[in-house]
Amino acid sequence: MSIVKLSNSKVFSCGAEQTLLEAARAQGILLEHGCRTGRCGICKAKVVTGTTSVLLDEGSLSQDERDREIILTCCRAAVTDIELDIEDLSELAGFSVKTLPCRIDGLQMLSEDVLDVTLRLPPNSPLQYLPGQYVDIIKGSVRRSYSVANAPRDDGKITMQIRRVANGEMSRYWFDEAKENDLLRLEGALGTFFLRQESARHLIFLATGTGIAPIKAILQQLASSKGLGSYENIHLYWGGRCEGDMYWVPDFPGLNLNYVQVLSRSASSTGRMGYVQDAVIDSGIALEAAVVYACGSEKMIESARETLIASGLEPKRFHSDAFVSSN
Repeated sequence: MSIVKLSNSKVFSCGAEQTLLEAARAQGILLEHGCRTGRCGICKAKVVTGTTSVLLDEGSLSQDERDREIILTCCRAAVTDIELDIEDLSELAGFSVKTLPCRIDGLQMLSEDVLDVTLRLPPNSPLQYLPGQYVDIIKGSVRRSYSVANAPRDDGKITMQIRRVANGEMSRYWFDEAKENDLLRLEGALGTFFLRQESARHLIFLATGTGIAPIKAILQQLASSKGLGSYENIHLYWGGRCEGDMYWVPDFPGLNLNYVQVLSRSASSTGRMGYVQDAVIDSGIALEAAVVYACGSEKMIESARETLIASGLEPKRFHSDAFVSSN
């Protein structure tokens, strides 16, 4: 076993066949992460000292990042004692991942290809999570990840917004077979897409498609005055292909929210055409005084990261959750 030391001097042990992310989680330490398969690139860390080995392909790393000793903690194991430059988020979450039974409480179509699913959990075993996090739903041998689309409720129920995927095994269940009271299993909460303890003049949310789900939960958190940090202005840029994709309208009278609808394939009567990251640039927001939370496709996340950082956003103030294919 090797010893891993983090930026805040916390330590944990890691075996040669265990990823750094898995080892940290097993010992109650929460490192930034998303997909856990090496594709989203959210779990990047710099190796300060020591040697690691590759367990999974680090396809989302550039050659420049590799040259600078950047690794993905979901893909690497420790060979020797190592020191990593990565943030420990354990104190923000403060609870462990659990596997719980759940039942379908409601099913409602939000658009032609998006289904809203409400789940209820045992009264004595509520899901503990932060708005923005996701869960894994397990049906038999099939497991899929979905963002929770609501802030914690008094009744403990959670909602998810699920897009139909052609020939998808779990998608076929949701859209053709699922019915109220079906019994499933749930593992969570997962991911590190949640509000940090930071302040900025501008809080910017970017979403494409069902990437709006975790952002909706965070906005509910902010509206209930339970958000972290202090922000003068809150901006939401939600992108879709056409008007029919925009199945939700934010309604938070207590928030100073600037909402911009962005369509990529057709003219919008209420927003603009193009891509969400370009809409932010065109708005003239002072990005050096902003923090960004982005959720959606891998392509949007990577483009937004590059575009906004090149325009003045501090790299550490770009937080993301990339939706990756299960295939």
